[in-house]
Amino acid sequence: MSILPDLKERFRDALTGRADDVDELLDLIRRSGDPKFGDYQANFAMSLGKRTGRPPREVAAEVVERLDVADICRPPEIAGPGFINLRIRDDWLIARLSAAVTDSRLGVRQTPRPRTYVVDYSAPNVAKPMHVGHIRSTVIGDALCRMLRFLGHKVISDNHLGDWGTQFGMIIYGYKHFLDRSAYRASPVQELARLYKLVRRLMDYHEGRSQFPKLTEQVAQQADALQRNREEAGPRPDKKTAQTLRRQESSLAEARDELAELRQKLDAVKADPLLSRQVAEHSGIGAAVLAETARLHEGDEENLRLWREFLPACEDEIDRVYGRLNVTFDHTLGESFYQNRLAATVDGLVHEGIARESDGAICVFLDGQDVPMLIRKKDGAFLYATTDLATIRFRMEQFAPDAILYVVDHRQSLHFEHLFATARLMGYKDIELQHVSFGTVLGDDGRPFKTRSGDTVGLEGLLDEAVRRAGAIVAANDDAKLDGPEIPPEQRAEIAERVGIAALKYADLSQNRTSDYVFSYDKMLAMNGNTATYMQYAYARVRSIFRKGNVDIEALRASGAPIVLGSPAERALGLEILRLADVLELAVCDYRPNQLTAYLFDLANRYSAFFEQCPVLKAETGQLRQSRLLLCDLTARTICKGLELLGIDVVEKM
Repeated sequence: MSILPDLKERFRDALTGRADDVDELLDLIRRSGDPKFGDYQANFAMSLGKRTGRPPREVAAEVVERLDVADICRPPEIAGPGFINLRIRDDWLIARLSAAVTDSRLGVRQTPRPRTYVVDYSAPNVAKPMHVGHIRSTVIGDALCRMLRFLGHKVISDNHLGDWGTQFGMIIYGYKHFLDRSAYRASPVQELARLYKLVRRLMDYHEGRSQFPKLTEQVAQQADALQRNREEAGPRPDKKTAQTLRRQESSLAEARDELAELRQKLDAVKADPLLSRQVAEHSGIGAAVLAETARLHEGDEENLRLWREFLPACEDEIDRVYGRLNVTFDHTLGESFYQNRLAATVDGLVHEGIARESDGAICVFLDGQDVPMLIRKKDGAFLYATTDLATIRFRMEQFAPDAILYVVDHRQSLHFEHLFATARLMGYKDIELQHVSFGTVLGDDGRPFKTRSGDTVGLEGLLDEAVRRAGAIVAANDDAKLDGPEIPPEQRAEIAERVGIAALKYADLSQNRTSDYVFSYDKMLAMNGNTATYMQYAYARVRSIFRKGNVDIEALRASGAPIVLGSPAERALGLEILRLADVLELAVCDYRPNQLTAYLFDLANRYSAFFEQCPVLKAETGQLRQSRLLLCDLTARTICKGLELLGIDVVEKM
């Protein structure tokens, strides 16, 4: 039922033999920005004409002469300098819409060339609660898995848990020195989280204290340099100098903020009698934590026993959060799974001449990179890079994928450049290795989103607050209905859970993943705009029409009732419904779920215009009523499917 892929195939035939880079030219066939110019537009004639030295309109005319789209489009029109405008035939639209009425896939065909994908996403450290930073990787990765599977690809999702690193050394140290046994018996995960935060705070204190003099000196030097430059520039600096001064001022302000924040943290510890005593008693905590980690990795009996005791409770807590998010994985192979493969991985890279010793450590030196990738330290310890290389080898042997996607934030870009370059040296040249990077969740201050006390926001607390606010909205909407409330209290709670969590997920997925965005409960739960709440309301509004009209929609689908596109609003809605396949292809092409959210928003807006202009239950004729009910049904099913592919539930009432 896809429109754009079908058009591109027809143009491919017309362009064959006329250009070498046909695929690039086909990418210039797009939906028209203005309906008066048609539904779709081919804009490649200018580019092709420039290469061949011929007038673009002449090139366009030649392509149109060879183009066979009579069954899909009205006769193409050439406009302006060579645009080829295409208007889809109404009978073609009606045939595709009619086929979608009884098709569970809404006419979206599976790919004729399926690939095998491994998608690595979420990957929290299990020794501490999930926080706001995990929401992006989790929901983006889950949405990509759903879309790729729906399109017919084989997808293997793998949650590469951090279940073996330094965080366990921190918790083991905390357990041995600061454990509250009664709290541990009552809630092991909560107590382990407290121990982690306490040890982290003590380590940060000592690290910050050692950094403070250096930071203070740096701020003083920046201030002196700025003052000298101001004096040299005089009262009226030129434009370039003024820009330089502004950059220096901004850099100095950031350095002063960093220093003030560090001073505040150090003072807070000093002001707390218990923390002050603990930092004094544990002055070597950083080295001690590394020693506990090393003992764990070396197989120390006591540390292994504690690790095995901690792990199940931590994993259960994480799984509970995944349950609320409706996220599942095919595999959960954490760092610990690969520990017995690391030595062999390093030895193999050395034997193959890919890695070599440097100052006692083992490194991979890569062309074009100033810094090598370290895979074994001087003391024999392995690193994340070592584990990731062992993981690639395992995945290639076990799954034989065509692509491995890593849904990880943009700060790890250099790591993945090194990782992928090393994988190529290992012989993995014919696989797509893709870092699906994403930006940061920000607070109103433009900085990473944190609590008022400066702590990272816990993910479950975020979910709870979203559900609480959604509950208030659901109750207010239901109470305001003219005929009185319709939804019993227990159903309101269920709807609030769906609406709140949907709002959180959709707010993230609707962003261009490479951009930062400012977190706002009010915006994500708004009843208008591109939000999950609006989309769920649009679905529920369509479903309410069937209830109000006592419509047996299953019987209507099976009746073979014809679809009529007699008005511009009906035609525009029908055309929008048929774009689902096109949008899914675009979304997985560049791994951007926001392509799908933007489409759903456009579809909901098209439906609103249709609903305002085209009476449904009170349509002029019975045939028109049936046709419009079928368009309503296709709209609801498309919204439902789109949200499902984003990992979001719909609600029947709202």
